[in-house]
Amino acid sequence: MDDSHFSDAELIRRFLEGDREAFNALVRRYEKKVYQYAYRLAQSQEDAADVASETFVRLYTSVKNFRGEASLSTWLYRVVSNVYFDYRKRQKSHQHQSLEGVSPDNTGIERQWVDTAAVDLEERALQQERRRALELAVSKLPEYQRAMVVMFHMEERSYEEIAEIMEMPLGTVKSRLNRARIALKDLLKPYLELFDVDDSQTNLEADNARDM
Repeated sequence: MDDSHFSDAELIRRFLEGDREAFNALVRRYEKKVYQYAYRLAQSQEDAADVASETFVRLYTSVKNFRGEASLSTWLYRVVSNVYFDYRKRQKSHQHQSLEGVSPDNTGIERQWVDTAAVDLEERALQQERRRALELAVSKLPEYQRAMVVMFHMEERSYEEIAEIMEMPLGTVKSRLNRARIALKDLLKPYLELFDVDDSQTNLEADNARDM
């Protein structure tokens, strides 16, 4: 079935009328976005796959309650967030990662210097260090702060969209996101030279997280 010309609402209607392929079309349409968001929250392929799978199970069982007051994309982001929060609560043990593995003096890769490519290799290694430091710092944030940082800086969702997804007042989203940025900056303090900024720069994480 060529589903590209069907709207989300039309696919939902067809599914509720008994067309199973319409649901498969919805999964194909959103599986990449759902998995990407889940992975950025969980930072584990296995956990992200579990969260994404449970998200579509909930879509299958609850789509009849979808009234179209928000877009399906917004509704799915809300489901992914809730599934992730539940998933974290159910985990009996947490695999703690440490920022100690990231150091301005240790790239974690074996550099093979070639004179003509040395600058490119160094920049590539630095980018890897930055990304790893940011990923680990984000993973240290509380779940709700992490979700907001991921949505705003990586998924490029607006304050208004995040407020709708999280079902929070706009002012609450802004204040919590600001606290998350402060916490993220504190986690990154030992690694400021990776980003070529001084300690007074307050938007370090905002400027770099979108590159992750």
